[in-house]
Order: sequence, then structure tokens, then C-alpha cells
Amino acid sequence: MATITLNLPEPTMKQAYQAAASLRRPVEDLLADMLSTLLPTADNAPATMQTELTRMTWMDDKALWELVDAEMSDHDERKLRQLSEMQGERPLSTHKQKELNALREQYGHITLRKARAYALLSLRGGKPLLNQ
Repeated sequence: MATITLNLPEPTMKQAYQAAASLRRPVEDLLADMLSTLLPTADNAPATMQTELTRMTWMDDKALWELVDAEMSDHDERKLRQLSEMQGERPLSTHKQKELNALREQYGHITLRKARAYALLSLRGGKPLLNQ
């Protein structure tokens, strides 16, 4: 465990002490747990997306909502569906398989961005957005 000294505003420290007292925990443990929970982690995401997902933590709400609303282009979505159906019927050529893999990766990246944006917006709003 590492030790660090933080200079926090009095109102923040007052809140931390009140929360620690109500939970009957040392304030240091409470603050350490809060930091662990709030600091971004993207260790389980693809390496190519870890930095992007981490940076999303500091995006404003408007930018996050734009990511929530992002979609694949209609052309790419049709192509993904078409190639997926073709693959179910017969083996794809090397070129078509590479194209399908790229489209699947694009779809996965969009989905990860959306999930991260929803999670961040939910934390900021104090209520789960997906229950609405």
C-alpha cells in the first residue's frame, strides 16, 4: 500500500468524516474505497480502446450523450448483417471474412463506448439510466 497526502477542502473533509462515522469506518479506508470505485479502469477492454474508455471519464455529459446516440452507418450495418448471414450458409472468402471481422470489431467498439457512457452518466446523475 502506498501513502499519499491530500489537501482537501474543509467541506469535503466534513462530508468524509460524517460518512465514515455513520459507517463506523476509518475515514482513510472510506476515502481509499471511494477512490478505487470512482477512478476509471478499462483493464478488461481491448488494449486498443483502454485509453479512449479511460478518457471518457472526463467528458462532459453532452459528449457522453453523443456517444450513447452513436450508431453504425446504415451501409455498414447492412453489410454486417449480409456477411453474417452469408457466413451461416457457407465459408466466406478471406477478403469477406476480414471485412466481417472489421465490421464486428467496429460494432463492438460502438457498444463498449455506449456502455461506458451510460455507466458514467448513471453515476453522475445518481440514478441508473437503464431503469428508466
